[in-house]
Amino acid sequence: MNKAEFVDKLAEKGKITKRLASESIELVFSSIAEVLVSGDEITIPGFGKFSVAVRQARTGLNPQTKEKINIPETKVPKFTSAKALKESIK
Repeated sequence: MNKAEFVDKLAEKGKITKRLASESIELVFSSIAEVLVSGDEITIPGFGKFSVAVRQARTGLNPQTKEKINIPETKVPKFTSAKALKESIK
Protein backbone atom coordinates (compact mmCIF):
# COMPACT_ATOMS: atom_id res chain seq x y z
CA MET A 1 0.00 0.00 0.00
CA ASN A 2 1.41 3.40 -0.92
CA LYS A 3 0.67 6.76 0.69
CA ALA A 4 -2.14 7.67 -1.73
CA GLU A 5 -3.91 4.38 -1.05
CA PHE A 6 -3.44 4.89 2.68
CA VAL A 7 -4.96 8.39 2.44
CA ASP A 8 -7.94 6.93 0.53
CA LYS A 9 -8.45 4.23 3.17
CA LEU A 10 -8.22 6.70 6.06
CA ALA A 11 -10.64 9.10 4.36
CA GLU A 12 -13.12 6.29 3.76
CA LYS A 13 -12.91 4.77 7.25
CA GLY A 14 -12.93 8.13 9.03
CA LYS A 15 -15.58 9.61 6.74
CA ILE A 16 -13.39 12.67 6.14
CA THR A 17 -12.03 14.36 3.04
CA LYS A 18 -8.88 13.08 1.37
CA ARG A 19 -7.25 16.45 2.00
CA LEU A 20 -7.90 16.23 5.74
CA ALA A 21 -6.72 12.60 5.78
CA SER A 22 -3.50 13.56 3.99
CA GLU A 23 -2.86 16.48 6.37
CA SER A 24 -3.51 14.22 9.35
CA ILE A 25 -1.02 11.63 8.13
CA GLU A 26 1.62 14.31 7.49
CA LEU A 27 1.03 15.74 10.97
CA VAL A 28 1.42 12.35 12.67
CA PHE A 29 4.61 11.42 10.83
CA SER A 30 6.22 14.85 11.20
CA SER A 31 5.41 14.81 14.93
CA ILE A 32 7.00 11.38 15.32
CA ALA A 33 10.08 12.61 13.45
CA GLU A 34 10.36 15.69 15.70
CA VAL A 35 10.24 13.50 18.81
CA LEU A 36 12.98 11.24 17.43
CA VAL A 37 15.17 14.19 16.38
CA SER A 38 14.97 15.54 19.93
CA GLY A 39 16.30 12.17 21.18
CA ASP A 40 13.12 11.03 22.88
CA GLU A 41 11.02 7.98 22.14
CA ILE A 42 7.29 7.65 21.58
CA THR A 43 5.20 4.67 22.67
CA ILE A 44 1.78 3.96 21.21
CA PRO A 45 0.07 1.27 23.31
CA GLY A 46 -1.11 -1.67 21.23
CA PHE A 47 0.97 -0.54 18.23
CA GLY A 48 4.63 -0.13 19.16
CA LYS A 49 7.51 2.10 20.14
CA PHE A 50 9.55 4.48 17.99
CA SER A 51 13.04 5.23 19.27
CA VAL A 52 16.56 6.13 18.15
CA ALA A 53 19.25 3.44 18.06
CA VAL A 54 22.98 4.06 17.83
CA ARG A 55 25.03 1.98 15.42
CA GLN A 56 28.58 1.73 16.70
CA ALA A 57 31.53 2.68 14.52
CA ARG A 58 32.94 -0.27 12.63
CA THR A 59 35.29 -1.28 9.86
CA GLY A 60 33.72 -2.08 6.52
CA LEU A 61 34.92 -3.28 3.14
CA ASN A 62 34.59 -1.36 -0.13
CA PRO A 63 33.10 -3.99 -2.49
CA GLN A 64 34.78 -2.52 -5.59
CA THR A 65 38.33 -2.08 -4.31
CA LYS A 66 38.25 -4.52 -1.35
CA GLU A 67 39.80 -1.69 0.65
CA LYS A 68 38.98 -1.44 4.36
CA ILE A 69 37.05 1.68 5.32
CA ASN A 70 35.98 3.13 8.64
CA ILE A 71 32.22 3.53 9.05
CA PRO A 72 31.43 6.19 11.68
CA GLU A 73 28.89 5.84 14.47
CA THR A 74 25.37 6.76 13.30
CA LYS A 75 21.92 7.22 14.78
CA VAL A 76 19.02 5.43 13.09
CA PRO A 77 15.28 5.31 13.72
CA LYS A 78 14.03 2.08 15.30
CA PHE A 79 10.54 0.63 15.61
CA THR A 80 9.61 -2.15 18.01
CA SER A 81 6.13 -3.57 17.50
CA ALA A 82 3.83 -4.17 20.47
CA LYS A 83 2.77 -7.65 21.43
CA ALA A 84 -0.86 -6.86 20.54
CA LEU A 85 0.15 -5.85 16.99
CA LYS A 86 2.27 -8.98 16.55
CA GLU A 87 -0.57 -11.20 17.70
CA SER A 88 -3.14 -9.49 15.47
CA ILE A 89 -1.00 -10.27 12.42
CA LYS A 90 -0.69 -13.99 13.21
